[in-house]
Amino acid sequence: MSQAAIQCLKRKRLYEQQVEQLGNFQLRIHDQMIMLEGAKATTETVDALRTGASAMKAMQKATNIDDVDKTMDEINEQTENMKQIQEALSAPIGAAADFDEDELEAELEELEGAELEEQLLQPAITAPAAPVQVPAGRQQVRPAPQKNTAEEDELAALQAEMAM
Repeated sequence: MSQAAIQCLKRKRLYEQQVEQLGNFQLRIHDQMIMLEGAKATTETVDALRTGASAMKAMQKATNIDDVDKTMDEINEQTENMKQIQEALSAPIGAAADFDEDELEAELEELEGAELEEQLLQPAITAPAAPVQVPAGRQQVRPAPQKNTAEEDELAALQAEMAM
C-alpha cells in the first residue's frame, strides 16, 4: 500500500472519532436541555402552588369560621320563618277550617261501601257465547249507556281526587 492511502485512512479515523465526539456533545447538550426544561416546569409548578397557598390564606383571613356559623344560623332562621309563614298561609279558613278530617274519611268509606254493595247487587251481564249474524239490511241497535246520577258523579270525582 501506498503511504498516501495510509494517511487517508488515518485522517478518516480521526474524522470518525471527531464525528463521534460531536455526537456525544450533542447528546449531552440535548440531555442538559431536557433537564433544564424539567427544572423550569418544576419551578413554575412550585411558584403556582405558592401563589395558590397565598390566595387561600388571604381568603381564609377574610372568612373565619365564626362568620360562616353566624351566616348559616341566619339562613336557618330565615328558612324556619319562611316555613311558618307558608304554613300560616296554607291553613284553611272559614267553612273549610270547620271540616273534621276523620269525619270526612268515615263518610267517604261509607259511600265507597254503599257503591260496592250496589255493584254486587246488580245482575251480572254476560256476553253471548257466539256472535249473532245480522242480515246486511238490518243493523243491531245498542242501548245508550245509562247516565250517572249527580251523586255518582260527585263520588267518582272525590275518588279521582283521593287517588292523586
